[in-house]
Amino acid sequence: MTLRYPLAAKQMGNHFAMTDVSSDLVFRRGKEVGRAVYQNRALSKAGISERLFAFLFSGLVYPQIWEDPDVDMEAMQLGQGHRVVTIASGGCNILAYLTRSPARIDAVDLNAAHIALNRMKLEAVRRLPSQGDLFRFFGAADTSHNSQAYDRFIAPHLDPVSRHYWERRNWRGIRRIGVFDRNFYQTGLLGLFIAMGHRTAKFFGVDPAGIMQARNIGEQRRFFNEELAPVFDRKLLKWATSRKASLFGLGIPPAQYDSLITSGDGTMASVLKARLEKLACDFPLENNYFAWQAFARRYPEPGEAALPAYLEKHNYDTIRGNIDRVAIHHANLIEFLAGKDAGTVDRFILLDAQDWMTDDQLNALWSEITRTASTGARVIFRTAAEPSLLPGRVSTSLLDQWDYQNEASRDFSARDRSAIYGGFHLYVKRPA
Repeated sequence: MTLRYPLAAKQMGNHFAMTDVSSDLVFRRGKEVGRAVYQNRALSKAGISERLFAFLFSGLVYPQIWEDPDVDMEAMQLGQGHRVVTIASGGCNILAYLTRSPARIDAVDLNAAHIALNRMKLEAVRRLPSQGDLFRFFGAADTSHNSQAYDRFIAPHLDPVSRHYWERRNWRGIRRIGVFDRNFYQTGLLGLFIAMGHRTAKFFGVDPAGIMQARNIGEQRRFFNEELAPVFDRKLLKWATSRKASLFGLGIPPAQYDSLITSGDGTMASVLKARLEKLACDFPLENNYFAWQAFARRYPEPGEAALPAYLEKHNYDTIRGNIDRVAIHHANLIEFLAGKDAGTVDRFILLDAQDWMTDDQLNALWSEITRTASTGARVIFRTAAEPSLLPGRVSTSLLDQWDYQNEASRDFSARDRSAIYGGFHLYVKRPA
C-alpha cells in the first residue's frame, strides 16, 4: 500500500478543506496507527514487532468487518433516535445499524484505507442505481464491470482523497478499484491471511472449502474433526503461529497476541483451533456469512444463504433512506470524543481496539466515554481473551458509573457468528 496522498485533508465530518501536500504526509498513515500501537522502545524486539505491525496496518486490513452486527444491535438495543459512535473498520456494520434508524452514526478510524472504503460505501449506497447493482459491487465475485460502475456513478461524488486512493495505479498500471472486478474480499491483510490459511491446509492435504458440502451442523463438525482439527497438531504450524507476526493478517498487534494466547493451553495453535471450531461448527452455514468468507472465499448468492444486512434486499430502502445519518471521521477515538459535548452519545462500539491500549489510554478513553455518555448509554466491545480487560486497569471511580452485564455478555459471546473473539462485553451507564 502506498503511504502518500496528493492532497492533505483537514476533516470536519464529511466535509474537506484541501491543502497542499507536505513531506510529512509520506509517513502520516503509519504514524497515526503507531501512536495507538507503540508501547516499547524502537530498537527492542517488541518495539520492532510493533513498528512492523503499524506499517502493515497503515494499508487496507479489513475488506469486511469481522464482528457480528446482529449481536451488536441486540446488545445495544439499537433504535430510533440513538446517537452512535463506532470504530469504522470495513464499514459493513455501520450500514447494518442503519436498519434500526438511529439518529446519527459517527464512524471513526485511524486507518486511511478504511476511511476511503467507508466513504466509497456511503456513496455507492447513495449513487448506484439499484439494490442489484449494490450487491454486484460489494457482494458478488468476478463482476468485471464494477470498476466501470465506480467511474460512472460513484467517483464523481467521492471526496478527492478517497478518490485518489481508489484510482491509484500499481506497478502494472492497474487501478486499485480494479479489485472489485475480481474479489475484493481476497485483498487486504485479512484476505491474504485467509488465503495463507487455505494454502497451509492444502499443504497438509486438506481443502477447507470442502466444509461447504456439509448439509447440517453434524456434517460440519465431522469435517472439522476429521479434516481441519488435525492440521493444528502439526509441529510446523505450531512453530509458525508461535511468532507474533503470524497473526498480523488478522489485525492482531503484539499486545493483543499476548492477551489472546492466555485463553488457550499456552500455544497459539490451540487458540486458533478453538476459534475455528466455533466458526465451523456452532452455526449452520446457511446462517453464517463469516464462515462463507473463511471457507468458500466469497459471499453466498441471494437466496443461497444469509448475507450481511446491508446486502439483503429487504433492508435496501431503509439503509438508503438513512444513509445521510452517517459521518466518517479520520481521527483518534479519544480525541474525537473529547470534542463531543457531555451526555450526547447513546451507544459506543469499540470493536477490539482496547486490546491495543495501555492503562493510561484506557483511562483516557473511559473518561471521555463516561463524560459523553447519556443516562442508560451502552458500550459494547470484544476482547481476544475471555474476560473483560477493564477491571484492575480502569479507575474504579469510572467503572463504578457503569454496570457490567455479565450474563448477557456471555450469551452474546456464544452467539457471535464471527467466532474469533474470546469475549463480547456490554456495559450500561448507571443513572446519575
